[in-house]
Amino acid sequence: MTGYETLVVERRGPVGWLVFDRPDRANAMNATMLAELEHAWRELDADRAVRVIVNTGNGDAFQTGLDVVQLSRDPDALREQSRRTKQAELRLTAWHNRVWKPVIAAVNGTCAGGGLHFVADADIVIAASTASFTDPHVSVGQATVFETIGLMAKMPAETVMRMAFTGVHERIPARRAYELGMISQIVDPPALLRDEAQALAETIAQNSPAAMAATKRALWAAFELTQEDAR
Repeated sequence: MTGYETLVVERRGPVGWLVFDRPDRANAMNATMLAELEHAWRELDADRAVRVIVNTGNGDAFQTGLDVVQLSRDPDALREQSRRTKQAELRLTAWHNRVWKPVIAAVNGTCAGGGLHFVADADIVIAASTASFTDPHVSVGQATVFETIGLMAKMPAETVMRMAFTGVHERIPARRAYELGMISQIVDPPALLRDEAQALAETIAQNSPAAMAATKRALWAAFELTQEDAR
């Protein structure tokens, strides 16, 4: 799978990998990555040999949100992203793109701001012991909405609100994230993160793709519907 400038997209057996690849910019999303993400998720979803998708980052960061410096030089891309945000038409994550294959987020380092989309919208989240999570939106005069609303469905509201209101002044380390149910596994040493993600994905991939897709639809619907309607 080639043709990407800001992502590495590949398949290892039954496991598809979507890797953020702007390590010099902490994997922040520029205009090119914003466009490539939608295409990459759809390519992996369409590949029948891919049964599970792992999402991680190259370098020291997992994902740190929008590259506001680059986007400020590309007003058309910034305008389009603002429109999509206001109209809830984001196309960043598997959930945004209605990918019904299981998705594992393997958080290798710093996850900040818009990077939390990929944690909130993953089915399973594992993290290196050195990973951390923070939401700087309010510290730069912005409301935090979509990412934190997604996290509210998965972990204690108190924790999400504290992260939202402390902004850049606090980080949640991997150990605390595990205690709060934000992630389900800590990998130590961190160098083993991708091996652990691949092994977990291969375990999941042994199951029926149709059954897993139906299960994912049902379980995610439970976040949005009453329990009776979801059932």
